Amino acid sequence: MFAFHIRTLGCRINQYETQALRESWLARGFTEAGDPGGADLIVVNSCAVTANAVADTRAALRSLARQAPGARLVVTGCACEFCPDDLAAIQGVERVVPQRGKAGLAAWPETPPAPGPKEFPDFALADSPRARALLKVQDGCSHGCSYCVVPSTRGPSRSRPPAEAVAEARRLLASGLREIVISGINLRHYGREWGTEWTLWRLVREMETELAPEWAGRARLRLSSLDPAQLTEEAADTLLGSRMLCPHLHLSLQSLSPTVLGRMNRGHTSPEAVADFVRLLGREVPVLGLGADFIAGFPGETEAEFAETLAAADELPLTYAHVFPYSRRPGTRAASMPDQVPGPEAKARAAALRKLAEAKKEDFLHFLAGMRHLEMVLEDPDAGTGSEATFAPCRLIEIPEWAAPRQLLPCRPEGVSGGAVLVRPDPPKENA
Repeated sequence: MFAFHIRTLGCRINQYETQALRESWLARGFTEAGDPGGADLIVVNSCAVTANAVADTRAALRSLARQAPGARLVVTGCACEFCPDDLAAIQGVERVVPQRGKAGLAAWPETPPAPGPKEFPDFALADSPRARALLKVQDGCSHGCSYCVVPSTRGPSRSRPPAEAVAEARRLLASGLREIVISGINLRHYGREWGTEWTLWRLVREMETELAPEWAGRARLRLSSLDPAQLTEEAADTLLGSRMLCPHLHLSLQSLSPTVLGRMNRGHTSPEAVADFVRLLGREVPVLGLGADFIAGFPGETEAEFAETLAAADELPLTYAHVFPYSRRPGTRAASMPDQVPGPEAKARAAALRKLAEAKKEDFLHFLAGMRHLEMVLEDPDAGTGSEATFAPCRLIEIPEWAAPRQLLPCRPEGVSGGAVLVRPDPPKENA
C-alpha cells in the first residue's frame, strides 16, 4: 500500500494546502506514515518568507533524505520559486514542484505535477486535523511591499468564488468543526478581479446570510491577518452587524512610523486611521482581541522612527503581537536599500516590541480572568488547551471526560498562569 509523509513549513495557507493534498491521497487509498522512514513518497511544503524559512526547508530535505533513503522526495511551495536550483541540488530530492504546480500533486504519482493556469488553485477541504479549521478564499498578492517575495513566489492575487467558500464552510461545520478561520495571502485583494463592489466584507456578509440561520451561537468565524487599509466604514458595519465573527482582529501593521511605511511601499496605511478605527470598534465591542505583525529594523529605520512605532504600539489596545527582525530577501527592493540596520540592532528592537506586547498580553489575560464566562475551543484535549473568542489562550484546570475537542466549551475563568487564562469547564446542561 502506497504511503506518504508531508512536512509543512511556513504559513497557514501552506497548512491548508497540505491538508487538501492529504485528503486527496487518503481518498485514493493511500496511507499516511507518521514516521518518514515508512513512506514511499515524502513531500516538503516549503516557505521562503524569510532567510530562516529557506534554511529550514533545506535542513528538512537533508534530514528526510537521511531518514528515508528509499522514498521519493519531493519539495513544493514558495521556496521552489525562490531558489529551485539550490533545492534540486540537494542529494535525494527527486522533483522540485513550483507553487503553481502544487495542486497537481494530488494526482501523484500517476500524473507528474505541472504548473497550472494562473487562477485560484484547485484545493478544497472536507475536514481538518486541527480544532480550528482554515478556509482559504484568496491566494497571491498584487501589491508589492518592498521587503516581500510573495508576489514572485505565489503570483498575483486570485479569489475563490463565494459559492465555493460557503460550500466548504458547510462541509467543515458538518464534520464537527465549530471555528473556521477565513484565510488568504492578502485578504485586502479579495474580489478585485471581479470589480470594486466585491470585497472581503461582502464575502463575510454572504457567508453569514447562508450560515447564520443554522449556526449563529453554535459556531464562529474568525478572520486571519488583515491589511489596515481594510478598516473601512464597510468593515465596521460588517464587524458590528455580525452574528458569527469573533471579536478579534489581526492586523499586518509592520511599522507605525509613516516614513518607514513609505519605504516599505505601505504608504496606503495610516497609523492614525488604525488607531481611530480601533477606538471606534472598542466603543461598541466590550472585549476585543487585537493582534499585529511588526518588522523591526527595516532598512533606514532610525532610532527616532523605531521610537514612533514603539510609542504608537503602546497606545493601541494590543493583546498580542508577532514581531520579526527584518530579513533581507534577495530580489526585493529593500535588499538594495541603503542604511541596512545591523542584525544585532534589529534583534534588539524586535525584543523591545515583544516585551511591550507581552506586557499588554498579560494585562489582557488578567482582564479576561475577571470575567464571569468565556467560551473556548478545545484544541489539545490531552493538555486541556485552546483559545476563546478573542484568540486568547486558555487552559482547563481540569479536563472532564465529556470535554470534546473542536466544540465550543463554556468555561468560568479562575486565574492566569503560563501565558494562558485558567478556566473551569461548565458541564453540559444535560449533566448539570
